Amino acid sequence: MSLLNEAELSNALDELNDWRVDEERPALFKNFQFKNFNEAFRWMTGVALYAEKADHHPEWKNVWNKVDVVLTTHDAGGITKKDIELARFMDKLTPST
Repeated sequence: MSLLNEAELSNALDELNDWRVDEERPALFKNFQFKNFNEAFRWMTGVALYAEKADHHPEWKNVWNKVDVVLTTHDAGGITKKDIELARFMDKLTPST
């Protein structure tokens, strides 16, 4: 899997909802907020099932109704199409507020 070039990354970020490039490493980052813990955990479960099938797993941290997500393709050393696809899925799965 090859890394996205600058134009590809810029185009992808334009399509994604509030994702940004992590300032400390080549990765995508987003903070998700849900109504409560159950909603956050239900969302994480849906993402986990998708990620397992895609063989591409997020780095994340959950505190009550918040989930901080970092996406990077470790084998490639940065952001790839796999990260964009997982970010799109996460956005699609996020309940409307």
